[in-house]
Amino acid sequence: MTLKRSGSADLPLHYGHVPRWLAERMGRLGLAITEAILAEYGKGEVLRRLSDPFWFQSLGCVMGMDWHSSGITTSVMGALKRALNPHAKELGIYICGGKGKISRQTPVELLKVGERTGLDGEYLVRCSKLSAKVDNTAIQDGFQLYLHNFIVSDEGQWAVVQQGMSPMSTTARRYHWHSASLSSFVEEPHTSICGENQGSILNMVAKEALPTRSSLLEMAHESPDRMMKEIRQLTMPSHHEVQAADVDIKRLGSILWLAHEKQPKDFEELLLLEGLGPRTLQSLTLVSEVIYGTPSRFKDPARFSFAHGGKDGHPFPVPVKVYDETIATLKTAVEKAKLGETDKQQAIKSLSDLSIRAEKDFIPNTNLEAVIQKERDESWKYEGRTVFGKAVPPKKNQQLKLF
Repeated sequence: MTLKRSGSADLPLHYGHVPRWLAERMGRLGLAITEAILAEYGKGEVLRRLSDPFWFQSLGCVMGMDWHSSGITTSVMGALKRALNPHAKELGIYICGGKGKISRQTPVELLKVGERTGLDGEYLVRCSKLSAKVDNTAIQDGFQLYLHNFIVSDEGQWAVVQQGMSPMSTTARRYHWHSASLSSFVEEPHTSICGENQGSILNMVAKEALPTRSSLLEMAHESPDRMMKEIRQLTMPSHHEVQAADVDIKRLGSILWLAHEKQPKDFEELLLLEGLGPRTLQSLTLVSEVIYGTPSRFKDPARFSFAHGGKDGHPFPVPVKVYDETIATLKTAVEKAKLGETDKQQAIKSLSDLSIRAEKDFIPNTNLEAVIQKERDESWKYEGRTVFGKAVPPKKNQQLKLF
């Protein structure tokens, strides 16, 4: 197997806590999405997706996190670890590490995983340390790691999601790794990462790199240009609000049109979901795409914030009632699928297919500002909440044309 970093992401630093009412829901939704992916594609696909910076950002948006901030990494990985690890033996997926002091527990956790699964725990620890050393020491780009998560399946495949902070540029940078045909860390060495130009970034004499110096010194002799083709970049803007430039209007418009203009009864595939209102269908369609969508569908992660908003109110408050209905519907579908009853799971999958088919002929004239304003005005109906409190009815309702 060869090893390559599968992507990186530059994100504005964004401080603030995740309230308990959202953190708990993020865990439940993350578990349901993971189980759906496992049922449809298997463990390897869960790891591949976690190693994709665009998919990871989209997952965070669907979960209700601020669509472009560095906090997505800590919150999503924390929620997944809390939700998945109690079911690790059943799922075959183990999440180790975390932020700050917790990241330093990764080796101990991996050794325990090795004991439980029969995997070579020492080898996993070595991979964990090497991935951190490469991004924190071998690559001197001004970002110091403060978060390291190592995700491994009981089949031995693994992914790494780690993040560094640069106080000088007030940004954080997330690094993604994915194991595939690993034989050596230097067979396809990489000496730089995508993102804002930081000038000279290599320092191969750092004391911290002593355990891996023999490997890393070979990396220093390779041309960065040869490595760049294997690295994917996601650089998020500094503005907090969701703007039209951040969203594929054609894709978003077709989802809104399907959910709000068409009725579920118009589609034979959606009969099992007919009890759901249009607002929940909107969220489920975006969740469906996170589960079943192809990589090309995640180029505009901001679009997925239109599922459950954001904790700071951008693009709109988190509609708690809709969030709970989404979790319940997805969880029921997953549980039924385990029993061999896949009708509801197929219905959810069809939402993604329908939106793709609809956008082929859909002519977008979506007023994004009107869409956002409508969501904010109606947020109180769905028990909308932010870190600042609960949404209240607007003083004056206006009918806004969205299409």
